[in-house]
Amino acid sequence: TTDVIVGLDEDFMVKAHLALAEGFEVNLLSYMLNFQTATENWLKRHADSRAYDEGDIYLYCDPYWSSPDYPHGLVVIDAQHNAAAVLGLRYFGELKKSTLTLAWATAHRHGFTACHGGEKTFHFSDRDDQTFAFYGLSGSGKSTLTHAKHGGKFDITVLHDDAFVINREDGSSTALEPAYFDKTNDYLPGSREMQYFTTVMNVGVTLNEAGQKVLITQDLRNGNGRTIKTRYASTNRVDREIAPINAVFWIMKDDSLPPVVKLTDPVTAATFGLTLATKRSTAENVVGADRNALVIEPFADPFRAYPLSEDYQDFKALFEERHVDCYIVNTANFNGLDIPKELTLKALEDIAQNQAAFKPFGKLTNMEYIAYDGYPVDFNDAEYVTKLKTRFEIRRDWVKNYEAQHTGEKLPAEILTSLDNLINALN
Repeated sequence: TTDVIVGLDEDFMVKAHLALAEGFEVNLLSYMLNFQTATENWLKRHADSRAYDEGDIYLYCDPYWSSPDYPHGLVVIDAQHNAAAVLGLRYFGELKKSTLTLAWATAHRHGFTACHGGEKTFHFSDRDDQTFAFYGLSGSGKSTLTHAKHGGKFDITVLHDDAFVINREDGSSTALEPAYFDKTNDYLPGSREMQYFTTVMNVGVTLNEAGQKVLITQDLRNGNGRTIKTRYASTNRVDREIAPINAVFWIMKDDSLPPVVKLTDPVTAATFGLTLATKRSTAENVVGADRNALVIEPFADPFRAYPLSEDYQDFKALFEERHVDCYIVNTANFNGLDIPKELTLKALEDIAQNQAAFKPFGKLTNMEYIAYDGYPVDFNDAEYVTKLKTRFEIRRDWVKNYEAQHTGEKLPAEILTSLDNLINALN
């Protein structure tokens, strides 16, 4: 067993307790390294933190459990009582996800927006700081955008690249974990980042010329090599960002969209977050998924333990009440043209410095885009308009199917109205 703290600032902290079967001590160690170990100092900070009428998180894990009814294992989440059981699963990621699921649900109940994403802040001496939050599924590029140093041209701090919460009252943000759960495939053997690895999983081992064991970090043994990487890999980390959030970026892999689109209306902004479209990657432990198909994962958060409509309202409040800007960044390709990360990073720099020039996105109200050379948008191209319209229709159909499959859970009618208006504008 072990105890950890989730949430790294007194604005939001919750204790979590893990009981794990013998034989999986490495997973226990990974859990203690991924979250904040409950040392004397951190327990004191927790005691002095903002009080919530909530119990601690309790997590039980038995990887030896099996059932013919659940051949791929079973996770049981009781969000109202902050308890979960992870059964028949040996992968550490299930412990991390279950704990975050409960922590995010707790935060949501107490005035925070739950965020599966990354956040960074550009600090300026002559103008207000700019805090950007990025949302995308694992492998979409959110960590790359979050940790990018932009050639040292800016004073940048990083909150986290995977899990945080936003205080909707003052716009500040709190990281939930000190460490990073990274794909090892991103780091070649001998790279600088490897000195920050603490535990690894799903990787191979070989011998070098001296007979020493070395990691095979590429995805050869498994499709999802992973490491717990210490916070010290980032020299510019903060645990809480007081500067209020300024912009939200939905990271999508949708080739009907130009590199950067701005959503200028709160309903449209929240709607595209709810229908965030991308392609799955090997970073996700999903059985039987077509990794080339366009999929929708609301707010890039498959770990929600409360009604989706409440997440929609949480994000809409950021846009409507806190006047947070909203953008879509396409990190795949546009009309067959690859979008390099350098272009996306330039867009972030331009937006942070208020130097981005946006144009109307055809007849689509509440949408604008940056006209980059080499990525022309032609609304006279019938094939392109049909593709764009089809992607909007996929989103609309997903919303309708979601309501049909979730009896008793009704999404706000304005979501479908927003999508219908976009579709009709393309007719």
